[in-house]
Amino acid sequence: MNLKLKKPLVFFDIESTGLSISNDRIVEISFVKLMPNGETKILTKRVNPEKQISAEASMVHGISNDDVKDCPKFVEIAKNLSQFIEGCDLAGYNCVKFDLPLLVEEFLRVNIDFKIEGRNIVDAQKVFHLMEPRTLSAAFKFYCDKQLIDAHSAEADTIATLEVLEAQVLKYEGKVIKDNSGKETIPVQNDMAVLHKLSMSNQIDFAGRFVYNKMGVAVVNFGKHKDKSVSEVLKKEPTYYDWFMNSDFPLESKRRFTEMKLKEML
Repeated sequence: MNLKLKKPLVFFDIESTGLSISNDRIVEISFVKLMPNGETKILTKRVNPEKQISAEASMVHGISNDDVKDCPKFVEIAKNLSQFIEGCDLAGYNCVKFDLPLLVEEFLRVNIDFKIEGRNIVDAQKVFHLMEPRTLSAAFKFYCDKQLIDAHSAEADTIATLEVLEAQVLKYEGKVIKDNSGKETIPVQNDMAVLHKLSMSNQIDFAGRFVYNKMGVAVVNFGKHKDKSVSEVLKKEPTYYDWFMNSDFPLESKRRFTEMKLKEML
């Protein structure tokens, strides 16, 4: 094993009914837990999403409504999933934008207060796109010199991501990354906390409705208040919070906004 771990690192991948974090549901999830001693443990589950899988999604991952109609519902396996990744850092491919926020939403829907605070989040796609902009299949070929068989199978994608991240660390360790503006950032290191910084960037919530600006201030990242500080918006338009909470935004974004509002009240 080439990854230096201080605690278990769980690679994961999700297949879903569609692409909406707020409205779609998980139909398959796979965890590959990599222990500091190199041991791996795999947990893969198919899930009855309690709603129709879109035709577009089925074409991508090959899972039909009939395939999952007799599978357990998420609420029935949520506790087991939460326990499997308890105390672990998390890693995936494009997990920051979709897989992780969808997983958090699913946990919140069944009243499991799953949080990422205290965990390092590593997105192999983020590192890949900063260095070699391509897809997971191309990344697997580029870094591991292998063809990705069963692409869009949760387990195959998850295991491939594990191998890609290991190869990325070997290839890029010590090299300085440049952001989109050309400014040099921190060098790649075989350290989950450093890879977390590269993966999560300036995001506050997974949907990107709130971000930190260059001065480290929390700002709104959409709509009429884009680039305004959260503090300023809450003071000048108190009803904005109520509008946000009653609109169709992800539960995790609402939780983050509530946390920021409570800090303003202290």
